[in-house]
Amino acid sequence: MPLRRFLGGHQVSTAFEIGWTELDNGSLLSCAQAQFEAFITTDRNLQYQQNLSNRTLAILVLPTTS
Repeated sequence: MPLRRFLGGHQVSTAFEIGWTELDNGSLLSCAQAQFEAFITTDRNLQYQQNLSNRTLAILVLPTTS
């Protein structure tokens, strides 16, 4: 069951739906921060690839896509 079903009352968009699939992680986070309050990903290496200390975006890393 898609996660968006549990997030009723919130705007939920995927990177694919809004045309962000070609963005690298830094650009993706910057775009997400400009438009959203939270970012949900399954990329467990994100914290090692990006400096997240100055982000105002809430980032939730899920352990699996299931």
